[in-house]
Parts: sequence; structure tokens; C-alpha cells
Amino acid sequence: MKVLLTGATGYIGSALTEHLTAAGHQVVALTRSTEPQPDRGWHAQLVGDTADPASLADAVTPDIEAVIHLAPPSGDAEVDIAVVEALATPLRGTGRPFVYISGVWVLGATGTAQEVGEEAPTNPIDIVGYRPRIERRVLDEAAEGVRAVVVRPGVVYGRGGGIPAILVDRARTQGAPEYYGEEGVRWPTVHVDDLAELFLAAVERAEAGSIWHGVGESAVPVREIARAAGRAAGAAGDPKAVPVAQAAEVFGPLFADALALDQSVSGAAARTVLGWKPDRPGAVAELESGSY
Repeated sequence: MKVLLTGATGYIGSALTEHLTAAGHQVVALTRSTEPQPDRGWHAQLVGDTADPASLADAVTPDIEAVIHLAPPSGDAEVDIAVVEALATPLRGTGRPFVYISGVWVLGATGTAQEVGEEAPTNPIDIVGYRPRIERRVLDEAAEGVRAVVVRPGVVYGRGGGIPAILVDRARTQGAPEYYGEEGVRWPTVHVDDLAELFLAAVERAEAGSIWHGVGESAVPVREIARAAGRAAGAAGDPKAVPVAQAAEVFGPLFADALALDQSVSGAAARTVLGWKPDRPGAVAELESGSY
């Protein structure tokens, strides 16, 4: 397929480009910059800005066979809905896929030791407060003949990036590992290359109107992630618990709340139905002996 990819220059988009091209697909990257970037592995580059929906009017040309929307939200629900409409409208009646990235933070604190699946109701924390509304708007396109799909990743790690890299940097600058909120906080996690393979599976064969959790490990204790981040930073020792209010002074209140969010989320459905096989090292192992 010829796949239009927003967010192609980002952390996840860069990994996904590699996996799409390795599977024989052609990536058409939608970028804000007019500067050519010949070493990205893209088939072609288009210019458009997801903060300006009008600039996307001609992005989905008749030869585009799929759209994957990874670009981060603008912070304005109406703008993001207009972006979805601009990208999805040319696909109506074709059965072609439109895959949208959301995230497990829309579930809020799971509040139970049991893993929650895609059927769980949303209860978003403030940083992703309107994201369920965008999810619904995407899934509504299934009724218009679009193979509309939502993927909700857990906390993404690998290739030296993602939120765990923040813990490594903090351990390095503070001289000791730290985590945020209560000691029992757990994060659902996913390696960026495993996540890229889930997006590949979703664009190739997920059914219209479906939601998938991109979670390799359902509930990793953040204290253990912080300990491993400390080792990666050369700051071994017991992690320090930082109150959310104190973390908010560094990260802002919305992101601090997200870092302190306790969740246990299942990624079993994608394994069973889509044949997804996340097999990279877990978050702790990757931090201790991988790319960090």
C-alpha cells in the first residue's frame, strides 16, 4: 500500500516507517517542513500542518491507500476533529484504512489488580481529556465506508527514547533514580518496535470500528523502571518517591499526574485477533542492557 503517515519524523513514526517499508509498503510522509529529508526512507514527502486542517485538503490523493495519523494532538478538540475529517473524508466509500493513535491514559486509573481490555469505559486524565471524543469521531468513519481503527499504546520505550528516557535523564542530573506518586504505581509498556508492528498489523488487517491496546507488559512497577533507569544513568540505588505536587514543579501538573497514573492494561486482544507478537525485551531489561 501507499500509506500517508502523519508524525513521520517523530519517535514512533520513525520506527513505523522502517517497519512499513520492510513489509513492502510505500510511506508518504506529511511534514510541516518544506526541507527535503532524503535519508528517512520515505517514498515521498508532502507538506501540511495538522494544526491547520485546511492545509490537509489535498494530502489524501487518489493513490493513497491508507492513512496512519500519528501526529500529536493540537490541544484544541475542534481542530483535531477537523484534521480527522480532512484526512478521512477522501477515504469514504473505499474500505481503505484510517488508523489513529490514542493512548491508554484515556482509561484513567484502572483501580484494580485485574487487567482491563478494550471494552473498558474511558475515564481520561486531564492531559488527554478530550481524546475519547476524537476516538469516537475516528470510529464513526466506519459507517462511511472507511476501515477506521484506533490504537492505544502504553508507555513506549526502546531506541533510547520515550518517557523512560526522562527517568534516565532525571537520575543522571539528580544523582539518584526517582519516580512519581505512590510506590505501587504501575505502567503498561510497549517497545517502540513492537508497537510499530502492531500499527502494521492494524493497517493491514484490523476490522473497521476496532480499538486495540498496544501493550507488551500490562503492569510494570514504576519503582523497578526507575531503578533500572538509575543504573542506565550510572546512579544506582533505591529510587526516591517524588510527590506529585513536587513533580508538577518540574513537568507541569498535567504530565506529573500522568507519570503517577497507576494502570494495568491488557494487550491480549491484538495478540489473539491480529496475531501481534511483541517479543522485544521488557522495559526494565531494555533500560538495564539495551538502548539507554
